[in-house]
Amino acid sequence: MQSSVTLSLSQPAAASTIPKSNYTVNHSLPFSPSKPINLHFCGLRREAFSGFSSLSRSQPPQSKIHSNKINSAISASLSDNGSAPKSFDYDLVIIGAGVGGHGAALHAVEKGLKTAIIEGDVIGGTCVNRGCVPSKALLAVSGRMRELQNEHHMKALGLQVAAAGYDRQGVADHANNLATKIRNNLTNSMKALGVDILTGVGSIMGPHKVRYGKLDSPGDIVTAKDIIIATGSVPFVPKGIEVDGKTVITSDHALKLESVPDWIAIVGSGYIGLEFSDVYTALGSEVTFIEALDQLMPGFDPEIGKLAQRVLINPRKIDYHTGVFATKITPAKNGKPVTIELIDAKTKEPKDTLEVDAALIATGRAPFTDGLGLDSVHVERKRGFVPVDERMRVLDFKGDPVPHLYCIGDANGKMMLAHAASAQGISVIEQITGRDHVLNHLSIPAACFTHPEISMVGLTEPQAREKAEKEGFEVSVAKTSFKANTKALAENEGEGLAKLIYRPDNGEILGVHIFGLHAADLIHEASNAIALGTRIQDIKFAVHAHPTLSEVIDELFKSAKVKAQVSGPVSEPVAV
Repeated sequence: MQSSVTLSLSQPAAASTIPKSNYTVNHSLPFSPSKPINLHFCGLRREAFSGFSSLSRSQPPQSKIHSNKINSAISASLSDNGSAPKSFDYDLVIIGAGVGGHGAALHAVEKGLKTAIIEGDVIGGTCVNRGCVPSKALLAVSGRMRELQNEHHMKALGLQVAAAGYDRQGVADHANNLATKIRNNLTNSMKALGVDILTGVGSIMGPHKVRYGKLDSPGDIVTAKDIIIATGSVPFVPKGIEVDGKTVITSDHALKLESVPDWIAIVGSGYIGLEFSDVYTALGSEVTFIEALDQLMPGFDPEIGKLAQRVLINPRKIDYHTGVFATKITPAKNGKPVTIELIDAKTKEPKDTLEVDAALIATGRAPFTDGLGLDSVHVERKRGFVPVDERMRVLDFKGDPVPHLYCIGDANGKMMLAHAASAQGISVIEQITGRDHVLNHLSIPAACFTHPEISMVGLTEPQAREKAEKEGFEVSVAKTSFKANTKALAENEGEGLAKLIYRPDNGEILGVHIFGLHAADLIHEASNAIALGTRIQDIKFAVHAHPTLSEVIDELFKSAKVKAQVSGPVSEPVAV
């Protein structure tokens, strides 16, 4: 896949001196390298993408920076790539200031590390500027609109509301203003803690050495005891699709809400596609899903997916084509609509041609890892992803960890979620400050912020049964309905289901899936239980306030039938 990424970069800061690190940290760790563990999590799969260029743009740094502008500095660095400097400018340099890099930087400062973060675009990365944050602002609007437009719902609450309308530019401004506010908060939090923000594109020049600056300039060199790559991802656009940013768009463009088309096709029915279908239909658009697999929402637990389809898709102005590929999409021009050519996913025979007002490409994301200089440390990317082990240590072409080099977040492809990137960053900081830590990715929750919401943690039922068959244990399932919850009924939002997948022999929680009001908030009791290895027979004794939605989870655990009454944490949490 080819991609063109244009970066507008700020000038390097004026020259001054970087003080050498005054911190001494025990970097010896009591463990040996191990093979990376790769498991699929709830359909959050790696995709076969080629790499992308790394990094973004940020505010000019306010810290003390030494500008090594002479070419000899880079020449010297390149001439001794095999040897590390005897002293370092920083304990830690992070390439990329998204949510993952920010989380790592704050934890590093807490641990006493002198830290710098390199950013070539804007602080906050994809999540804050082109992802989680502005999309939630749009979804907040769609939720309000959907409620106000539901006459039956309003009458049931005794409310009378006139016809609801919206101002498109006002909605777009709400999303943009939220992103700006959160971006400023992240920037100020790092500055307040003394994290140096270095402006420019970062690349590795050899062990412990990082160059940063404009792509067309010599740049500056800094050295660090440890380096973390946190360059994130960009929207993936399959071959044959021409994106013009107006009528054929990615999520980056859609979040600007420059228009609300009468009819929009959404290619992909995962998290991104579902959330935008919620936004567009609430604002009056008709939506057509185009899905390569045989069913919609393939990444979700099948039972939850069927219920979600019945509530989120069937009653709305949404139709769909499954089992098809969009092989060619042509933007609208000269008065002609957007055209989409579909073929059968299995036979590759032509299937249909659609004409719509706009098309949103929601086919996943690709790692943003081109230009990182990984060849200088003998690292070969795999489908664009930086290979890492379960401790996020970057692996060279032989599969051995590269000393003092780590990669977190979307760039390593383990779990492409912003909070997973942050958790991985914190785990790395624990390791480099002398405490071995392996993150259990099966304890990391995911959520889709539709109305109602969908959330999940751990294994789907098919994944759990496959694991049980291989390892020789029994799987049980418990379910509770939102229709039995007082708070949900008070809100007139009784549509929903919570599902627990567990081992009846020892009470281990294998997975929890929720569809219903505030599902994204409810999932954390389950994710924390998995992270701590808490068994069902112990969590049954937890007390929940009444009447609250949390009682849905309380009833879920209480309804599970565990044979053994042995207490204590699950001994071996699963690491991914």
